Amino acid sequence: MSPRAPLPPDDRRRLEEQAPRTWQRMLSGRRLNLITPSPLDIEIHDIALGLSRNTRWNGQTSGEHGWSVAQHALLVVDILARERPSSPSWVLLAALLHDAPEYVTHDLITPLKAAVGDVFREIESRLQEAVHLAFHLPARLPDAVKAEIKRCDLIAGATEAVQLAGFKAAEVRSILKIAEKPLKGVTLTPLPSAAAREAFLAGFDRLHRAHCHALAQGAQPAPPSDEFRF
Repeated sequence: MSPRAPLPPDDRRRLEEQAPRTWQRMLSGRRLNLITPSPLDIEIHDIALGLSRNTRWNGQTSGEHGWSVAQHALLVVDILARERPSSPSWVLLAALLHDAPEYVTHDLITPLKAAVGDVFREIESRLQEAVHLAFHLPARLPDAVKAEIKRCDLIAGATEAVQLAGFKAAEVRSILKIAEKPLKGVTLTPLPSAAAREAFLAGFDRLHRAHCHALAQGAQPAPPSDEFRF
């Protein structure tokens, strides 16, 4: 699957007018352009650092430490691996990286995303594609894979809402509009950011190694069409 075509000139001009400097310098030394992100400027340590310091629920969670996007990503992988034990390594890696753009954009809460609108979603999508290409994943995931990761993402969100964000189980459906039920028998423990970063990097290393090994053996990360079944 190829990455998207370049932005039309009018759209690019509009984005550049809104943000004359459209790149961010990372601690790794990379300079990532938010409008035209290159996979060559994606560095996993930058992602891990940003996600470990970026909190879910706008930081409004119980406990001494915030529940980071890094821990959320690991939870989504755990849910997917448990519910779909036959998931190939590239699908699990895609699940780990499903919120990777938030190391740049941050985890905007749903009401704010709606208010910001299409420009934010377009930037987020392009960052996601660059991340995928950097780690040998399809730029755009097959619909079935994307839907399954989203389902696990919602299960994680429902669990976080009840255990950490002060919502009652009934409010997960009535207020958050999440049909999936919170996990039972799982206790979420927010970690300090440094520990969350190391856990995320360890999960990435394990899954990326497995994915690269599968590629070396001739496995394809996705079929040529969007028709995909686990």
